[in-house]
Amino acid sequence: MIKEVRFYDEADDGKLKFAVILARSGGKWVFCRHRDRTTLEIPGGRREPGERIEETASRELREETGAKEFAIWPVCVYSVVRDDAAESFGGLYAAEIESFEKEIHSEIEKIILLDEPPEENWTYPDIQPHLMKEAARRSVFK
Repeated sequence: MIKEVRFYDEADDGKLKFAVILARSGGKWVFCRHRDRTTLEIPGGRREPGERIEETASRELREETGAKEFAIWPVCVYSVVRDDAAESFGGLYAAEIESFEKEIHSEIEKIILLDEPPEENWTYPDIQPHLMKEAARRSVFK
């Protein structure tokens, strides 16, 4: 069970295990739907060995959305505190996608562009809305 989502301006890079990317394209929010789920998620994923967290963010954005041309930048560090585990850290990024590949070659079934973030139907409802609120608080997209 998730107790809390925290935000930091920075953290030791070695602690960051995940990258999540709040993406927009043509003024719309970019969300993914995994082929095994009906819920919506923000693109992102686990860092691979030897990878810098910035590389993780770009790789995951390409893999999960088919983003071809894009600008990506760091927002902050986030952490998730669970009842039964230590605090886990990730990098929160933002991206503007200019173009997409014709096909996605990953576990993602579909990309969905929305005018506004969903109010429900999140894959990770205890985390994802907090990331969106923090990005809005920091005026990531102006």
